Amino acid sequence: MKVAVVGLGEEGFSALQSLLKHGHQVYGSDLNVNLDISMDDYKDVCEIDLGFHNWDKINDADAVVFSPSLWKNNIVNRLKDKNKIFSNVFKQHRKLFTIGVTGTNGKTTTSFMIRDILENAGYKVLVGGNAGGGFNGYTELMLEAPLNNYDFIVVEVCDMTLDFSSYNFNFDMMVVTNLGYDHMNVHNNMAHFKETMAKFLEDKKAVLNKNDEILSTLGGIPEEIHYYNTYDGELHLIGKFNRENAAAACKVGELVGVPFKIIKEALSSFEAVHGRVTEFNLEGTRVIIGKTDNPSALIPLFNEYEFDMAILGTPRENEQWRFNIFKELADFKLRSVILFPGLDETTNIAEKELLKSGFEGTVQIIKSTAEVTKYISSHYREFNSIFIGGNGQAKILEIKDYLEYNFDINP
Repeated sequence: MKVAVVGLGEEGFSALQSLLKHGHQVYGSDLNVNLDISMDDYKDVCEIDLGFHNWDKINDADAVVFSPSLWKNNIVNRLKDKNKIFSNVFKQHRKLFTIGVTGTNGKTTTSFMIRDILENAGYKVLVGGNAGGGFNGYTELMLEAPLNNYDFIVVEVCDMTLDFSSYNFNFDMMVVTNLGYDHMNVHNNMAHFKETMAKFLEDKKAVLNKNDEILSTLGGIPEEIHYYNTYDGELHLIGKFNRENAAAACKVGELVGVPFKIIKEALSSFEAVHGRVTEFNLEGTRVIIGKTDNPSALIPLFNEYEFDMAILGTPRENEQWRFNIFKELADFKLRSVILFPGLDETTNIAEKELLKSGFEGTVQIIKSTAEVTKYISSHYREFNSIFIGGNGQAKILEIKDYLEYNFDINP
């Protein structure tokens, strides 16, 4: 099949790679000439144009994949009319019972918990979705769905792709973990975020977090609502937020008819997803480490656990809402904060936000993960409890891998 991919950001590029892997003839394009794509790697397997779209090639394709960021572009509607949108051409995934998981935080953990519960009940489950969450993207799910007699698809839905996802998948059930302050470049403010989510849910069966202030006020908007609270069974993950994730997965299991005994067994053996928040003992010092890239992810941890020190990766300069992390930290009386470039060289901006908010501890800027690990190795004994997180998941994982390799870490 000839497939065009329009927009080669994270999701579009993942789609291009999946289509090639599944043996399709692919044309890809993006208006941005500065994308980090090695053209030499793809010149023998597909055609790629940067800086323009070749609409002759796009119109000649049997199906077209659009990046979610382009979903409201007028050309999408024209190709919908021609029935060329990929999910309408390659549509076997629409026949499977589909569970979506969206929200600001906790999507990946909740998705894998649901998968484990369903697999423990004997079902064959396909899980994936949002390329930004670490999966292989939405197109990969559509390509994989017909291949292995799956009973369920669990789709992690980025809250920036609600319109795109609603069109491309037939959701039988939608889980929303929380609505927090992230992606405000798209949502603008929480009132607009709530309005967008309400529109997304209005014809769906929804599983909503009762503890979320905004979600608890959506009564009457979704077609059918089931609320969840916190899970009180055995769980090997830290934090109240993970007990809420477990409660969401538990509720889904109940709604599709999984016996509670099987749900409990699945959750009691569930281990933290790679890169998400975990805790370990570093020779007497408690270390909590993981992806916490927005205030709604980080602040609940600081409300629940006491830390002497925080080591935080900084966001991109244009993600101003994420710098609110540093404004909030002043309330927690940390002795020390170390800042390192997580996604961008913005440590000076983060330091200004910390000090402007009245932070009274010491602030140190470290320029590389190698220097961060060297500092931890020399100074961890001075602290009872250290938090490592913020922005820059790849660098946070580098730090975690170093500590696991070089120290006797006890869970």
